[in-house]
Amino acid sequence: MSGRAQLMWDDAVTGYDFGDTHPMDPVRLALTMGLVRAFGLDTAVDLRSAKPVGDSTLRLVHRQDYVAAVRAASADPRAADQNYGLGTVDDPAFTGMHEVSALIAGLSVGAAEAVWRGETEHAVNFTGGLHHAMPGSAAGFCVYNDPALAIARLLELGAERVAYVDVDVHHGDGVQAAFWEDPRVLTISLHEHPRTLFPQTGWPEETGAGAGEGSAVNVALPAGTGDEGWLRAFHAVVPELLADFRPQVLVTQHGADTHFEDPLAHLAVSLDAQRAVMESCHGLAHDHADGRWMALGGGGYAVVDVVPRSWTHLVGIAAHAPVDPESVVPPSWRDLVYARTRQLGPGRMTDGRTPSWKAWEDGYDPADRLDQAVLASRKAAFPLRGLLT
Repeated sequence: MSGRAQLMWDDAVTGYDFGDTHPMDPVRLALTMGLVRAFGLDTAVDLRSAKPVGDSTLRLVHRQDYVAAVRAASADPRAADQNYGLGTVDDPAFTGMHEVSALIAGLSVGAAEAVWRGETEHAVNFTGGLHHAMPGSAAGFCVYNDPALAIARLLELGAERVAYVDVDVHHGDGVQAAFWEDPRVLTISLHEHPRTLFPQTGWPEETGAGAGEGSAVNVALPAGTGDEGWLRAFHAVVPELLADFRPQVLVTQHGADTHFEDPLAHLAVSLDAQRAVMESCHGLAHDHADGRWMALGGGGYAVVDVVPRSWTHLVGIAAHAPVDPESVVPPSWRDLVYARTRQLGPGRMTDGRTPSWKAWEDGYDPADRLDQAVLASRKAAFPLRGLLT
């Protein structure tokens, strides 16, 4: 197995562009790669591209009629069929939509294949993590569900246990739906409570069905949750589940929209806490998945101040070359930010926080809303897995 992580990248991913007024500005991808290069991390990884996925791979998750609808809208955006979630406010159709969406999915599938085949222990595709797309429709800025496609490919290659941990502020609904009845896939999502945020799913009671009952775990966090509560919830749920499940591969989604500056959600998490969870996921992959770790991006709409720093930390951690949070952001990157956005970029790789949390084992407060959320998740899912609440 290679000692170097793989970073999946292709300049063409910046063509995933819903238009000038859409919050998912592809500049966030270009700026992230620019910051990765500014810190020299591109030399600490094996930089790889991959082929766009074809129809046979897309059909592992998506219906053929939906793929055909995406192709039609991609060729002529005026032909977008809103019955498939295309041509909507969230998912406007654009020329080349199928091709670039298939490329992003291909990068995630390629990462999964590399990890499974032992070409690398860790692979990162921060352009992926498009977790809302459903088998028959686009949703939530997502056309093809690259995390689900990567997991489905792992199963096709022979994996018997894959764990998916999603810490995006939004519920990982599309991935959960894809494996709702499949006990081979454990999906864990920590997200803002569905009462206050799209997609209004991810309640603790959503635990899977049929043979997959107990294979979906949802932690619905109160709006306003900050570093201490977010980290407490993660550590109260994720490590115990992974220790029990013993995944052969750990897939994690690191949407940066939990941040307190994100304009589309209501959590109050810092860059430093996001980095702490990335470090924890890295450690959990080594503890429970023989080091096989595939890490994805996701949401994140503070496209200058937050997303590039967050995902550059992710790349550094996966490369075993972590960026010191106290590092000064290279001036060359700040020049790039100004040239591309006419904004001033952040000066350091930290928000100046020191993440800490109280362990669940030390007791809980039944009157605390965060602890109520954690307990609801544990009570709903843990007994189905033979674990104590």
